[in-house]
Parts: sequence; C-alpha cells; structure tokens
Amino acid sequence: MNDAKRSLLFWGATLLSVLFAAFISIFAMDALEEGPNFWSVVVAFLIHLIPTAAVLLALTIAWRWEAIGAVIFVVLGIVYLVAAWGSVHWSAYAMISGPLFLIGFLFLTDRIASTPFAHAFHR
Repeated sequence: MNDAKRSLLFWGATLLSVLFAAFISIFAMDALEEGPNFWSVVVAFLIHLIPTAAVLLALTIAWRWEAIGAVIFVVLGIVYLVAAWGSVHWSAYAMISGPLFLIGFLFLTDRIASTPFAHAFHR
C-alpha cells in the first residue's frame, strides 16, 4: 500500500476519533441541569466526560502505536456493548460502538499496511 493510502487510513481514523470524542461530549451537557449545588453539577459534568477522556487517551496511544490503539478502541466498543446491554435501543449500540469498531479497524489496517510483510506484496 502506498504512503498516500496509509496516510488516508491514519488521518481518517484520527479525524474520526476527534469527531467521535466531540459527539460523545455532547452527552455531558445532560449533567448541567440544576442540581443541589454548583459543585455537584461540576462533579456530574466531569463524570460524564470520562468516556471522552477514554477516547482521547486511546487516540493518544494510537497516534504512536497503531496496533495497541486499535485494540483499545475495539475494547472500548465491547465495554459499551456489555455495560449498556438491554438498556438502550439497538441504534444506540450502533452509534456508540460502531464508530469505535471502525476506528479500531482503520488503525489496525494502517498498522498492517506498514509492516514489512505487507510491503512484500506491494507491486
């Protein structure tokens, strides 16, 4: 695979990760309802941002080690499936786990394309 295609895989996965982090950050706004006091609202908001932090941490790792990052993204998708099993509509699984699996696949494909083994089959 040439460098342009590898670059597209890597930057596509990176951009999708950032967009997904922004998307799930929107759900943290749910915590900004009126609470008993200011600090309880702040704590609830920060707790709602934990999934965003996990995605950004996975992206940071994938930036340097694509294969490890790919595994982390897939694990995050599986964790969501297990944690939310039976409590949400199937579309929620697709909207949250789907992008995580796709990002993991893109990082893994980029990593495989950069191995010496893959270069042996390149014309």
